[in-house]
Amino acid sequence: MKKYKLNNLDCASCANKIENSLSKLEGVKFVTVNFANATMTIDTDDIEKVKSKIKTIEPDVEIQDIEKDKTLVSVNELAENKGTIIKSTFKISKMDCPSEETLIRMKLEGLSMIKSLVFDIENRKLTVFHSEESSEIENHLKELNLGSQLQETIVVQADEFKDNSSVQSKLLWTVLIINFAFFIIEITTGFISKSMGLVADSLDMLADALVYGLSLWAVGSTVFRKKKVAKLSGYFQLALALIGLIEVIRRFISFEAVPDFKTMIIVSILALIANSVCLYLLQKSKSEEAHMKATMIFTSNDIIINTGVIAAGVLVLLTQSKYPDLIIGAIVFLIVVRGAFRILKLGK
Repeated sequence: MKKYKLNNLDCASCANKIENSLSKLEGVKFVTVNFANATMTIDTDDIEKVKSKIKTIEPDVEIQDIEKDKTLVSVNELAENKGTIIKSTFKISKMDCPSEETLIRMKLEGLSMIKSLVFDIENRKLTVFHSEESSEIENHLKELNLGSQLQETIVVQADEFKDNSSVQSKLLWTVLIINFAFFIIEITTGFISKSMGLVADSLDMLADALVYGLSLWAVGSTVFRKKKVAKLSGYFQLALALIGLIEVIRRFISFEAVPDFKTMIIVSILALIANSVCLYLLQKSKSEEAHMKATMIFTSNDIIINTGVIAAGVLVLLTQSKYPDLIIGAIVFLIVVRGAFRILKLGK
C-alpha cells in the first residue's frame, strides 16, 4: 500500500473520476483519491499500468512518487477514509468448538475498536473487523493460549462488513428456548418413567441451552460476571452428570423395574421433531458464520442422541430388559460430562 502525490489535480469530480476508473482496473486491490490533499493511496503490483490509465483519464495530472515510491501508508490512516474498515485475520489452532468461540468473545469484549467478530471454526480462523489498528486485540488473543497467530491486516470497503447479529440472535433464542423446554419435559418424564436415557438426554439439552445462553448474554454484563456464571453452570452440569452416572451404575448392579418404553419412545420422538425443526430453521437462515454452523452441528448431534433413545426404547420393548436404557443413558451422560468441561473452560 503506497501513497502518491497527484500534481495538477484541480477538481473534485476529476478525483472521483480517477478513483472510480482505477477501482475497476485489473490488478488494483484498493484505491482512494483525496482531492483536498491531492494524493492517491493505492494497493497494486503494476503502478506503471495505473499511471498510463490516469494519463488517459486526466492528461494534465502528473503522478509524483513520495520518498522514491517507498512510503508505506499506515492502516490507521487508510481506515480514516470514509467507507473503509480494518480487517484482521487470525489463525486459532486450538479453536475447535463453540466453547472456544465464547471464550474468545468474552476475552475481546470491552475493546471499543472491535465492530464485529466472524468465526470459522472448521478452518480455525477468526476475522476481526475494527476501526483502528491496535496490538491489544492480538495480545488479548495470545493470553488465551489457543495458538493465536495474526495472518494479515488489511483495509477493506465497509460494505464487506455486515452485521446480522439481530437476526441471528432471534434465531438462537428460538433454539435456546426449545432446548430448555425439552430439558424440563425430558427430565420430568425420565424420572416418572424410570428412564435414564431420557434423563441423560435432558441434561444434553441443558448443556446446549447453557452454551447458547452464555453466547447471547446481554452486552451490558461484565466479563467477570459472565465467567462466574459459566463456571457455576459448568459445575452444576458436571455434578448432575456424575450423579446420573452413579445412578446408572447403581441400576446396573441392583434390581430395578424395566423403564416405560412407551414414554421413552413418545417423548424422544417429540424431542426429535423439535430438534429437526431447529435444524430446519438454522439451515433456512443459510448463515455461513461459524457459530451458526456450530449450532447446526450441536442440533444434528441432538437428533442422533434422540434416535439412540428411541432405539433403546424399542430394545426395551423387545427384550423386556433395563439394560438398553442404561447403556444409552451412560453414553449420553459421558457426552454431557464433556460438555460440562467445555463450559468450565469459559469461566477461566
